[in-house]
Amino acid sequence: MNGLARASVRFRPASFAGTFIALLFAAAIMTACGTLLQTGIVAHLTPERYAGAPVVVAADQHARMTVGHGEDRDEEAEPLPDRARVDAGLADRIAREPGVAAAVPDVAFPVQSKALPALTGRDWSATAIGTAPAAKPLAEGRAPAAGEVALDAATAHAAKLGTGDTVTLVTPAGTGGYRISGLTAEGSGSATAWFEDAAVGRLAGHQGQADAIAVYARTGVSTEQLAGQVEHAVGGHALVQTGDDRGEVEHPELAGGKEMLVGLGGSFGGIAAMTAIFVVMGTVALAIGQRSREIALLRAIGATPRQIRRTVATEAMIVAPLAGAAGILPGLALAHWWFGQLADRGAVPAGLEVSTGWIPMVSAVGAGLLGSLVAGYLAARRPSKARPSQALGEAAVERGRPGPVRTVLGVAALAGGIVVASLAAHATGEDAANIALGVVMLFMLSVALLGPVVAWLAATVLGLPLRAGAAPAALAAANARANSRRLASAITPIVLVIAFCGTLVFMQSTIKHVSAEQVRDGVVADQIVSGTGAGLPSTTAAEAARVKGVDAAVGVLRTGVLYRSAGSFIGASTLGVSGNPADLAKVLDVGVKEGSLTGLAANDTVALNSLLADTAKVSVGDRMELWLGDGTTVHPRVVALYERGLGLGEVLMPRAAVAGHVSVAYDSQVLVRDMEGADRAAVASALQRLDAPGVAVTDRAGYTAQVDKDLELNAWANRVMAAVLGGFAAVAAANTLVMTVLDRRREVALLRLAGTTRRQVLGMMRWEALLVGTAGLVIGTAIAWATLSPIARGLTGGAPYVPPTVAAAIAGGVLLLGLAATGLPARALLRTRPIEAGAGRE
Repeated sequence: MNGLARASVRFRPASFAGTFIALLFAAAIMTACGTLLQTGIVAHLTPERYAGAPVVVAADQHARMTVGHGEDRDEEAEPLPDRARVDAGLADRIAREPGVAAAVPDVAFPVQSKALPALTGRDWSATAIGTAPAAKPLAEGRAPAAGEVALDAATAHAAKLGTGDTVTLVTPAGTGGYRISGLTAEGSGSATAWFEDAAVGRLAGHQGQADAIAVYARTGVSTEQLAGQVEHAVGGHALVQTGDDRGEVEHPELAGGKEMLVGLGGSFGGIAAMTAIFVVMGTVALAIGQRSREIALLRAIGATPRQIRRTVATEAMIVAPLAGAAGILPGLALAHWWFGQLADRGAVPAGLEVSTGWIPMVSAVGAGLLGSLVAGYLAARRPSKARPSQALGEAAVERGRPGPVRTVLGVAALAGGIVVASLAAHATGEDAANIALGVVMLFMLSVALLGPVVAWLAATVLGLPLRAGAAPAALAAANARANSRRLASAITPIVLVIAFCGTLVFMQSTIKHVSAEQVRDGVVADQIVSGTGAGLPSTTAAEAARVKGVDAAVGVLRTGVLYRSAGSFIGASTLGVSGNPADLAKVLDVGVKEGSLTGLAANDTVALNSLLADTAKVSVGDRMELWLGDGTTVHPRVVALYERGLGLGEVLMPRAAVAGHVSVAYDSQVLVRDMEGADRAAVASALQRLDAPGVAVTDRAGYTAQVDKDLELNAWANRVMAAVLGGFAAVAAANTLVMTVLDRRREVALLRLAGTTRRQVLGMMRWEALLVGTAGLVIGTAIAWATLSPIARGLTGGAPYVPPTVAAAIAGGVLLLGLAATGLPARALLRTRPIEAGAGRE
């Protein structure tokens, strides 16, 4: 049987080439996703700033909650939208431990200046971090006192500044002039502004808090001993980090980056792996099905069912490992490209590297091998068990319907898809979107299992106009109905392309379209003031309000919050708005449905997008549990519900309630409404002269640009996922079509011998390709729409938006793919003389 398996591979290259291609691409996708997943799990960064501090104390950068009860009790964790900080007072408690030589709070925040490059503001005591114990931090001058600053020597000299000069600096607290008290030596930090310890909390907008506390040991105290003493001192109020874990303190964004990598490699990787195995099994089943005559002949000459199955298994053992191994390098290349794109977009921190290990590679090859073995066994099971006297007869006529087990499973999947779609249709908010994700998989499974029936129905309905046409069209319709199993093998990958790509692409187009509409209708400000640097200080809105011709000015601080829904965390974009709440309606029309935005005068209040409120099951007057950007839990009272949350922000809160809980307490923008009859150009010119570096004054397009920037990462991620899945499914579809055409050598030869011309044969093939493509488009579109509708309603409150040009491009691409994958191999078949093709081996 081993020799027979090797001979089959050698003498049926077209069939095994198709299987090889499907397995190769499946292994590539699974290797890429597995590599990203592994990178997300093991990702770490070597500490640089804290390399000399054996122990670093920092806050947990995750929100956590306990779900379930008893044995089902579990902890849910989610990376925080902003940086969590520790109580700076912990440094004194830590310093009293016997093994501690020093405990140094470290505070960092962006500082801007028109005369200097972007700076990092720090507390003066933090000069001890990253420098040798005996090194002196100052090159000249003295430590800063109130109203003073120490600059690094290189930055000061480049700006022609020295000790005793005055420089204007912008911090999150506002703009002020500072006397330069001294210049720090090389090694203390580049592009840094050092402030007195007592003032740094106010300037940073986080009074009494530190980013981290660097702890140094006395002589003779080991890191383990020191960490134990520090843990005793902090009493569980902060994390005590050593080794490479200190790198996460320097880069709090690493938690979010790991979450994204795990999400891409795990969640999307799971869908991609299921799709890949799904396609592989379909391709292997098609290849085995095409050999039914060969299997029948083996049974007729005495081969046992066990020998047939062993032959199929041996073929899989020959082809699958080779194809899987060939897919590893392309998969690694895809993983590195994908990771590089994420790094360029700031989704993962700089310095993080791809983790390449053997587990994703072995898993990819093993999954392909297992899928091949299972598919081959199932496909060969019926013909191998047939009695030798019946084998040739069954091989001559294609079975018109799937077996009973496959039919039962297919009907169950179809019923499950209908039930889940119904549940999604009656759910609200994020719940509807989350439930809908299972719809596409269930319907796809039902299409695969009931493929011959679906294909026969499609051929019957779509073939009606063809049967009334010319000979090639009528022949195509008859062929499609008579060979529904072969047609199903070609339709299924096309349905995959449309269902998955349509869902991902049009979900993003819907979000972007609705967001743009909400911004266009909701931003009623005349002027948008923004900064080209880190942002605008908290005082900018008040300064803008004093400009002649300005009726109202509202500062906008962008952050995020988390809320609880169905035992998990969900993130929501949040605007912290400053000024009089009554002025908010003058610059933003959020479409209030219930309540009033004037209620945002108190710090313990919140206004919510109505879709979010539906998901969280809260209404006006309720208290809602929220985790602010740094993980602080609050229970504000809901004062209003509004419609335009996708484009304008899902949560509105007073700036004072969130400013102390964000990574950087700069406003993103200031929205300005001019007085009636004011000269807009004159107002814009006056706003341009506000006391902040890099001020830019635009119209509503400035707000739109910021919203587009926030949505871009998700849009890009969806486009890449659609391209990966769609590309794989397209290759699978083309591969399947080529295999089915090349398997029709005898059929084409008989048609030619019966008098059919080359042109008529090609015409028949083209009509079959169009029928297959149209059937795949119709079924795939129905599945995508059933999935998209609840997702769109849950995320936007409306119906899906399908750009006509994009839809036409996808449809045209599918039809062209079908024509090319059918026409090229058909032309190759027609080059062989009919008598030779009919007499040749299959």
